[in-house]
Amino acid sequence: MVLPCLNEAEALPWVLARIPPGWRALVVDNGSTDGSAELARGLGATVVREARRGFGAACHAGLTAATADIVCFCDCDASLDPALLVPFVRDVRDGGADLVLGRRRPQGRSAWPAHARAGNLALARMLRRRTGLRLHDLGPLRAARREPLLGLGLTDRRSGYPLQMVVRAADAGWHITEHDVPYLPRTGVSKVTGTWRGTWQAVRDMRRVLAEPPAHLETPAPSQGGTTQ
Repeated sequence: MVLPCLNEAEALPWVLARIPPGWRALVVDNGSTDGSAELARGLGATVVREARRGFGAACHAGLTAATADIVCFCDCDASLDPALLVPFVRDVRDGGADLVLGRRRPQGRSAWPAHARAGNLALARMLRRRTGLRLHDLGPLRAARREPLLGLGLTDRRSGYPLQMVVRAADAGWHITEHDVPYLPRTGVSKVTGTWRGTWQAVRDMRRVLAEPPAHLETPAPSQGGTTQ
């Protein structure tokens, strides 16, 4: 379970308490100043430090540090319950999907601001034109096998990382599916989509990803069994 983290001390206890039994939590500290890294370590998580700022930088550092066959990603702000990833992993493990995404269903008006929802909808439409995938969300809750993910050669280290993962997986012929998941009001202040400016910057990063020409990728075939991080 890769958990990108930037000043999430308030949310960490709840998030880490929801990690499924037997799974390993990798908290990737992206320069926190509120003691998040020390708190996570004290709560039993493995802490990876990534000095380069950026959501994609933190996610990729966690993917690189992981050793399990199946890797999950989840925000560290208590907006999403890590326990919801259990059926995602089951789908990947049993061969029902190569990449499983969480389609966020907001629980209350404050869970997903209008500007962030509008930006996500626009990107989903652009993704459909680019890949043909009829996805509704590009949310951070997801699961896939580690080696094939590394084989995608992901290069974005900012807000475009989640979208680049989907685009390159689609180019490689992966089977990509969605599960509906409840989306809760986050704890603390959003670093990306909490403002119109932050949302616009994220959309700009993702538009750059969509402008990339289709990649011709050779990724390792999914294997059976393994453990989960």
